[in-house]
Amino acid sequence: MSADRGGFGWFLVGLGIGAAVGVLYAPKAGQETREDLASSARESSEFVRERSRQAAEKVSEFADRGRDHLNEYVDRGKDAVDRGRSQWNEYVDRGRHAVSDQVDKVNHAVDEGKRAYHSTASGEDADRISGAVEAGPAGLSDDVSRPREFPG
Repeated sequence: MSADRGGFGWFLVGLGIGAAVGVLYAPKAGQETREDLASSARESSEFVRERSRQAAEKVSEFADRGRDHLNEYVDRGKDAVDRGRSQWNEYVDRGRHAVSDQVDKVNHAVDEGKRAYHSTASGEDADRISGAVEAGPAGLSDDVSRPREFPG
């Protein structure tokens, strides 16, 4: 790449030397040659100015298009996150509802079991077992945790 720059630099030097030699041997008068050079310089600067403006417009256009694409992708991402969040909340609510239903069913079954036991057991045994059930597994004694034989 540095060789390309050096080659281009030598090209510009040669161009300058050629222009200087051309001015020296020009068939026109000095005043006329200076006016031609000034006119040529103005045209060249106008050309460079126009090309710079066009390049700036292209860069601006590319930047605007890139910004539009980026905003579109950000909006799509936000929509996807919102959909995912709402689905997640829906699944969590369904799970909570299912757990609540199961807890209600278990509590109902425990209550029915207590009622059934009270209707079949003697008063002393029913009170002792009800107290143990309310106390939890730690409240069960050995004689209660073993199956009881009813006279049949």
